[in-house]
Amino acid sequence: MKVYAAALLATLAAGAAFAGDLTPQSMLGHTEDEVKATLVSMGYEVRKIEDEDGKIEAYIVKDKQMGEVYVDPASGVVSKLSMK
Repeated sequence: MKVYAAALLATLAAGAAFAGDLTPQSMLGHTEDEVKATLVSMGYEVRKIEDEDGKIEAYIVKDKQMGEVYVDPASGVVSKLSMK
């Protein structure tokens, strides 16, 4: 079931990526595996992913730009996004 959910989220994320890429309203998933799969499908390299104070924190890189994204695992939505 996890594989199916990750595949479904990756498909949905591909549509989201086409529509405008990563935003604070992006739905990325409820687990570290789902978040990572969604970010990778959007073209991001996930350097590190971990649980941080009840949120899923991922360090990402795309087009030589680094960033951090925090996801609320209950909703699966980005709660904080910081690109450098």
